[in-house]
Amino acid sequence: MRALISVSDKKGIVEFAKRLEKLGIEIISTGGTYKLLKDEGIDLLKVSHVTDHGEILEGRVKTLHPKIHGGILAKRNESHLNELKEHNIVPIDMVVVNLYPFKETILRTNDLDEAIENIDIGGPTMIRAGAKNFKDVMVVCDPKDYEKVAQSIEANEVNFDLRYDLALKAFSHTAHYDALISGYLRKRANKDLLDTYTQTFERVDQLRYGENPHQRAFVYGDVLDENMSILKGEQLHGKKLSFNNINDANGAIQLMSEFSEPTAVNVKHANPCGVATGYDIKDAYMKAYEADPVSVFGGIVCLNRSVGEDLATELNKIFIEIVIAPDYEEEALKILKSKKNIRIIKMEMKEKIKNWTTKRISGGILVQDSNEELWDKDNLKVVTERIPNKNEMEDLEFALKVVKHITSNGIVVVKDKQTIGIGNGQVSRIWAMENALSRSNVDLRGSVIASDAFFPFDDCVKLAGEKGICAIVQPGGSMRDDDSVKMADKYGMSMVLTGIRHFKH
Repeated sequence: MRALISVSDKKGIVEFAKRLEKLGIEIISTGGTYKLLKDEGIDLLKVSHVTDHGEILEGRVKTLHPKIHGGILAKRNESHLNELKEHNIVPIDMVVVNLYPFKETILRTNDLDEAIENIDIGGPTMIRAGAKNFKDVMVVCDPKDYEKVAQSIEANEVNFDLRYDLALKAFSHTAHYDALISGYLRKRANKDLLDTYTQTFERVDQLRYGENPHQRAFVYGDVLDENMSILKGEQLHGKKLSFNNINDANGAIQLMSEFSEPTAVNVKHANPCGVATGYDIKDAYMKAYEADPVSVFGGIVCLNRSVGEDLATELNKIFIEIVIAPDYEEEALKILKSKKNIRIIKMEMKEKIKNWTTKRISGGILVQDSNEELWDKDNLKVVTERIPNKNEMEDLEFALKVVKHITSNGIVVVKDKQTIGIGNGQVSRIWAMENALSRSNVDLRGSVIASDAFFPFDDCVKLAGEKGICAIVQPGGSMRDDDSVKMADKYGMSMVLTGIRHFKH
């Protein structure tokens, strides 16, 4: 029996090779792996002794040779074995290979030449060859499998299921590797999507369950995505995040990426229930809390400034599932950790980078640009007699940032950079307007409203006018836009059209 060993990740390989040698398995190897095993006293052959050909092209070609791939790909039948004998090729029964560190390289440097040199060619070729011929060849690409494989050989229990599982892992491994390369090249040059779209993710964890206890769930991370992510946060306290925790936290983080001023985002069931900007982060949180002190119970609080002692004391006054912030003062951590069940996440806050987003549907996926545009300030249209003042325009912008992140149909009411009414997820825009206005617990006069899409009728504007709303921002584009404009003029409101819709389904 012959094994070919050529690994970039050398963790555990010496011990594994020694066990193979003890079992009487002949080992052939290349480069750094050969030197390591030889230095450890393991008896083995260089691949170049097998091929009768040295490495060429600075090591780019080592194993790409018929005496290697013939030995791997030959079926163990009379015809193939006779053909191997004719060409003086010895069968290779085990391929132990893992690949050049392409992922580690692109995370460390932007140097294209260095990235290219870390694209493995011979490794994936051997892995795929071994996986194709798995009925006769064991292919081992994961150091975590060394123990299982060694035990199976020692116990003479190598069976079809083991070989099949190793082959499945091998093809998944090379598919992931190739997807990283194509994704990196596309992203680096900002290339458009091709006729095939391949994404790849790495498992971060298996979760206790999914949205409901009867559903299995896992979380996978995207190596190439540079946006801030709950998966990149450091958990300082509390039990593991659940499926719903991660999804809800993602909603909070997505919305927080819109803001640079001290801002607090409170989220429940992935929807914002209170958002505010303040003169400091405590002021922002208190405004966000006061916006909806009921819904935030058991929710998530996301903050874009460090948490101090005073703010931690306020946070501890209610039950919060998760607090997310860029940092925590030492005393603030002590206060927050006094509650056993709160999860404390430390993570960097930064602007969002435009990316592709996907949505799984039966039989496929939908792919689109992430929604990073808010409005085109050069093409905003004030279509009413009254023009919004500076403070109202700032509130309109704030409201529009929030309405982007709630389920359509969506209406958001804002006053002094504080949400005071959020109506989301309605099949009728008037219902969304009614919900948003009815949830406001303050005087609505002087407030502004953002709508994610146009008003098909003037009824929403009429309702807003009756409540004392002073300004509305919406994309426009309805056949009845003029009716809404006339209604706004009737109540002395300003109306700003952006031309950009913000549906979120």
